[in-house]
Amino acid sequence: MTDTSIQAADGGNFSAYLAVPKSGRGSGVVVIQEIFGVNKVMRDLTDGYAAQGYTAICPDLFWRQQPNVQITDKTKAEWDQAMGLMQGMDQDKAVEDLRATLAFLRKHPACTGKAGAVGFCLGGRLAYFMSTRSDANCAVSYYGINLDAVLGEAKNIKNPLLMHIAEKDQYVPAPVQVKIKHALRDNRNVTIHTYAGADHAFARVGGVHFDKAAAELAARRTQDFFKKNLAA
Repeated sequence: MTDTSIQAADGGNFSAYLAVPKSGRGSGVVVIQEIFGVNKVMRDLTDGYAAQGYTAICPDLFWRQQPNVQITDKTKAEWDQAMGLMQGMDQDKAVEDLRATLAFLRKHPACTGKAGAVGFCLGGRLAYFMSTRSDANCAVSYYGINLDAVLGEAKNIKNPLLMHIAEKDQYVPAPVQVKIKHALRDNRNVTIHTYAGADHAFARVGGVHFDKAAAELAARRTQDFFKKNLAA
């Protein structure tokens, strides 16, 4: 497990946390950060995918504003910082950085060449963009935010996309969830699961809305999805 450097398409370099499986080689997974940067939660998740046999990488998407952000969700000051960074992010540039990460990963000697993506919260939105704007072999979106504003891109989804939606998501109210499901219902590449009673960030270990049962079910579904779509 180590930090590495990736060259951005428009110049400059950004860091990423890389975790390689014990076998030394596996299909790739790009892990897309929440609003708190590449912190312990994201590094642990990346390590977890490596433990499942994947070569996993989590890029720093805040580097254009403030490199190496690693904060928690425990204080108001950290929440204010995280929200400011999210609002200041150029998401189009972030997707470019994710595509550069995907290309870097596919060429890495520890990767088979197949690679997908998984993202949480802000990363869940960006994972959706990896389905609509990249050639990732597959993608997983955990409680992606503001997806109703970009549903026009759904026609570009050509590879499998798995979406985990929290029924009681405070940032994605029920009418928005209905809109998302309606827009994607005819796309055979999209699978959506809703978690009854769960709130936003139900899979964030240690978070105020962590739901162990929902998190474990979503993790099993994600694992099965990656096994199916990233098999060598």
